[in-house]
Amino acid sequence: MSVEVEARELSYSQAIQEALAIAMERDERVFLMGEDIGVYGGAFQVTGDLVHRFGESRVIDTPISELGGAGVAVGAALLGRRPVFEFQFSDFSALAMEQIVNQAAKIRFMLGGKASVPLVMRFPSGSGTGAAAQHSQSLEAWLAHVPGLKVVQPSTPHDAKGMLLAAIEDPDPVMFFEHKLLYKMKGPVPEGYYTEPLHQARVRRTGDQVTIAANSIMVHKALEAATQLATEGISVEVIDLRSLRPMDYGTVIDSVTKTTRLVCVYEGTKQFGIGTEVSAAIAESAAFDRLDAPIVRLGGADCPLPYNPDLERAAVPQVPDIVAAVRRTVHGRT
Repeated sequence: MSVEVEARELSYSQAIQEALAIAMERDERVFLMGEDIGVYGGAFQVTGDLVHRFGESRVIDTPISELGGAGVAVGAALLGRRPVFEFQFSDFSALAMEQIVNQAAKIRFMLGGKASVPLVMRFPSGSGTGAAAQHSQSLEAWLAHVPGLKVVQPSTPHDAKGMLLAAIEDPDPVMFFEHKLLYKMKGPVPEGYYTEPLHQARVRRTGDQVTIAANSIMVHKALEAATQLATEGISVEVIDLRSLRPMDYGTVIDSVTKTTRLVCVYEGTKQFGIGTEVSAAIAESAAFDRLDAPIVRLGGADCPLPYNPDLERAAVPQVPDIVAAVRRTVHGRT
C-alpha cells in the first residue's frame, strides 16, 4: 500500500533563504552583501539567521551606499567570487546604475569573453505595502532593456528557490526581482538542491480562448481572474513569463496561435513595459495573423505610486480589471 506524502510548504522568503544557504554550503565562493542583511536579517527578514550560520565574512552588512556596494560586488565577481547583493528596495538600484549597466553588463563583451561577472542582485520590488513612490516601483523593464544582463522574476516559492540557485551558478550577472507581497505566500518547495531554467516561461493554466501573459504577482491575479471567467464559459490560458531577459517568446507565440487573443498583465508602468515587448513580439510573429482581437496591454498607471492604499490599488491592475479586459477581448464588451 502506497502512502502519499504531503508536499513540504515554504513561504517565498523561506525558499529564497534556503536557496542562499544551499548555495553557500555548496560553494565557498558564494557570499552575501547588503544593507542590514546581517544581525537584522534583511529589510524583509529574508536573510534571517544566515549570518549566525556562515559568519560575518560571508554575510556582509554594507554601508548605506548602493553604488559602493554594487561596485564591490562587481569587483569581487571579476576576481572569482560569487556575490549575491541585496538592495533593500529595488528603487534604490537607481543609485547603482553605473555599476550595473556600464560595468557588470558590459565587461564580458568589452574584454572579448576573457572575464565574466557571476553576480546576482536581488531586488525587493512592487507596490501593495503603502511604501509610496520611492519604495514601490516595478523597475524590471529598465534592466531587461540592457544587453548583458539576465532578468528573472519568479512568482512562486518553488521557482524562487530553483531560479535563485541557477542564478548564483550562472556565469553572467542575473537581476533577481522579488515582489514584496509574495514573501509570505506559501507553496510546495522540494527539499535539497534543484534548479529552474532562467530562459523558460511556464504555462500555469491551460485554456483555448485567450492568453494572459503575466509576470510576478500578476500571475496570481491572472489565475484568480481566469477562475472567475471560467464560470462565464471563458477559457483562459495563463503564462508565467518568469524570465524577462532572455524572454521565452516561443511559449507565448504558441499559446496565442492557439487561443487567438492576448492580454498582457504587468504591474510596471504600461508605457515601454514588459507587456509592450510581448505585444511587439506577437505582432512580429506568425501568431499575428491568427489574432481575432486587438492585443490588450494592462499595466500600471502613468504616475508615481501613491501612498494612499485606495489610490495605490487603483494605480496597478487588479483582478476586476483583468476580468474586464478579457471580457472585452472575447466579447467586445466588459
